[in-house]
Amino acid sequence: MSFYGTVFAQIYDPFLAWGERAGLRRLRSEILAEASGAVLEIGAGTGLNVPHYGPAVTSLTLADPEQPMVKRLQGQQSHLPLEPVVALAPAEELPFEDDAFDTVVSTLVLCTVTDVDASLAEIRRVLRPDGKLLFIEHVRADSSRLAGWQDRLHEPWRRFGYGCHCNRDTHAALAAAGFQVGPVRQERWRRMPAIVAPLIAGAAVPATA
Repeated sequence: MSFYGTVFAQIYDPFLAWGERAGLRRLRSEILAEASGAVLEIGAGTGLNVPHYGPAVTSLTLADPEQPMVKRLQGQQSHLPLEPVVALAPAEELPFEDDAFDTVVSTLVLCTVTDVDASLAEIRRVLRPDGKLLFIEHVRADSSRLAGWQDRLHEPWRRFGYGCHCNRDTHAALAAAGFQVGPVRQERWRRMPAIVAPLIAGAAVPATA
């Protein structure tokens, strides 16, 4: 557990607060309305998604690789809806059986994982054949000018954002990992730095489903 990891867990919600109020909270609600059955959320962080899960969710597992985040989730556990199971686990090595979940949720997570291909392979493994991945992710910009700034500022942002890769092409990674990506919503993360403003949101299913 690093000192900055502990600090980052404390500043995460205040740093995101403006963006949440400026539209991200609404987007979470709209995307997560599609969650159903047994749900796994990777990179659950401080639990910002939890209030947006609806009655179609029968069980909720919250996984995060960072002990400070897990401690925060465990501290809230008894007060959260659905009485979620909290697990200390990176997306690259999920400690769950094959075909265990109907829905996997990833919001602002695939930018941060160390190995995006391994993470997506694990998501496919734990998803049931007819399951779905719901995602909201900030991505590499379509604009060559903004993408250039993402490349130039990648390293300082990665250090500040605790491993966040602002220039990662997550849409392409999903397709390469064997997901069939449905209609993708192009959104903007308002009130946040421009290099993390481009968002994609939607659902993806295993291509063999």
